Amino acid sequence: MSIVDNHKIDFNKTMDHFVSDMATLKTGRANPAVLDSIKVEAYGSFVPINQVASIAVPEARSIIIQPWDKSVINNIDKAIRESDLGLSPINEGDKIRISIPQMTEESRKEIVKNLNKKMEDARIAIRGVRDEIKEEILTAEKNKEFGEDEKYSLIEQLDKMTGDFNNKIKELGDKKEKEIMTV
Repeated sequence: MSIVDNHKIDFNKTMDHFVSDMATLKTGRANPAVLDSIKVEAYGSFVPINQVASIAVPEARSIIIQPWDKSVINNIDKAIRESDLGLSPINEGDKIRISIPQMTEESRKEIVKNLNKKMEDARIAIRGVRDEIKEEILTAEKNKEFGEDEKYSLIEQLDKMTGDFNNKIKELGDKKEKEIMTV
């Protein structure tokens, strides 16, 4: 195992964060992941919505939230209304229904702009991981743990891995953009 291989998990963690971050973007279709950022006040603390209710997508443009304890339904309703997601929940007493409105061209472009920012943040994080590994390679060579040829080989391997992850970010971003722009 080389230094680069030992740090592949750091690249993967960055990708996992990007993928989960990207899942929160609205696409015009119901997706329970858009609710992941919402915290609900329940039992004296704030918890993620999926820890107090089951979330289902019965049809393409609606989400049903069924709390396990009916006493928190009003808190769920309030948390969704106060979020910056622009959703309008309908409290039906035992469950909450959210209809996903049809997105306008303008709102789609705004979401794509947000997607591009998330993609750039992910690329910056990948570069950060690359810089840390490169520094480790240079330090190891300076400490005579291996020679100059090994250093160049590891840096080449690192650059290839960085390029692969950046390509994956672009590929996932392009796929998400197509999903967002599809009416």
